[in-house]
Amino acid sequence: MELFFLCLKIFFARILDVSIGTIRTMLMVKGKTVIMTILAFIEVFIWFIIAREALITDLKSILIPIFYSLGYATGTFIGSFISNTFIKGIVGVQVVTEKENNQLLKSVRKHGYSVSVINLQDDLNGNSRDMLYFQINNRNLKKLISLIKKYDPKAFIVVNDTKTVQNGFIK
Repeated sequence: MELFFLCLKIFFARILDVSIGTIRTMLMVKGKTVIMTILAFIEVFIWFIIAREALITDLKSILIPIFYSLGYATGTFIGSFISNTFIKGIVGVQVVTEKENNQLLKSVRKHGYSVSVINLQDDLNGNSRDMLYFQINNRNLKKLISLIKKYDPKAFIVVNDTKTVQNGFIK
């Protein structure tokens, strides 16, 4: 029974500290240094306590490292989910599409997205295309991609995290 409770304690502590670590990493990328520093302290404090307990126990069982690893994996999953769901972020979306795709432009603007259009010329075969450039809230990314694919299923789409935006319009 003592082994069971130790394994559960390790499992849930690892979920907590790894989830905090994942969120901390996302906040670091966003430049949130104060909250990131506080979370780093909490994360390592929990990790130290639970790692020490897992290593110095008199109980010998393969279940201890298994639960330690399962907690780490589960914490990574939960931390990623929390980060993607609750941490606001801005992403840059670049879309290379067929030239003169006016229906797509009208539709994205009708849905409230601000878009810049850059004309592209392929030096190799002379084809011309347009690159659409958006800065949007990451929560709107799936909607925007769905809208783009509706008008151009073969569109080349690149998404990057944006650290800072000045001026302009973000949906």
